[in-house]
Amino acid sequence: MKRLSLAVFLLLSSAAFVGAQENAEGAKNAEPSIAWKWANFAILAVGLGYLASKYLPPFFRSRTAEIQQGITEAQQMKRDAEARAAQVEARIQKLGEEIDQFRAQSREEMRQEGERIRQETAKQLGHLEHQAQQEIEAVGKAARRELKTYAAKLALDLAEQRVRERLNSGTETALVDGFIQDLQRRESKN
Repeated sequence: MKRLSLAVFLLLSSAAFVGAQENAEGAKNAEPSIAWKWANFAILAVGLGYLASKYLPPFFRSRTAEIQQGITEAQQMKRDAEARAAQVEARIQKLGEEIDQFRAQSREEMRQEGERIRQETAKQLGHLEHQAQQEIEAVGKAARRELKTYAAKLALDLAEQRVRERLNSGTETALVDGFIQDLQRRESKN
């Protein structure tokens, strides 16, 4: 800061000196001299050069550092984004594989379930067939018993009818007498 103040002081004092000199000469000449123009230009160029050399390098260095930091951050963000994109892509591929596995597993489970249902149906059909066979046999046995009972009843009715046709009072007396004699013989043996 001291250097800047010194440089400004020197510029102003030289400008004042040149201005005073010109005023003295200006009375002689109405037009400023070419030396004054060059001196003024040189002072201005030196002052601007000094100010530029003092303030512009730190500004450019800080600006360059900010730009480089921004580039570094952008590159890091780009790498992070690429990594995330790769992870998403891997997940998508993995998801496709998982979907294919799920479909294959579902098909296998459906096939197994279908086979289990077929076996269970066959077992149930076999059980129903066996049960129906037993019921048919039971109904057949019952029908045969009923038929035998009916046949026996018919035979008894027919026998009774024939016995009644043959049985008259004489035959009846002979049968009762034969039965009594048979009982008497048995009693005498005992």
